[in-house]
Amino acid sequence: MTRTAQPTLPFEEIEYISLKEAARRYGVSYDTLRRRISEGKLPAVKGGYKLIRVLAKDVAKLFPPIPTVEPSDYPRW
Repeated sequence: MTRTAQPTLPFEEIEYISLKEAARRYGVSYDTLRRRISEGKLPAVKGGYKLIRVLAKDVAKLFPPIPTVEPSDYPRW
């Protein structure tokens, strides 16, 4: 009996990180992330008494980059 190969789906990286790591990466307070979880703005998973993990991509959505303008684009006064 031969087996046929299952179609593969594109691999999507799923990275769960701790709140401490997320706070370090984005330069925000641990408490800020806890508040966002309480407000329902940041989904999180609890895997134990003090084990809380968040998806790195969800944290990235909370802190989008701000577009900047070159100083030369400002008109002179």
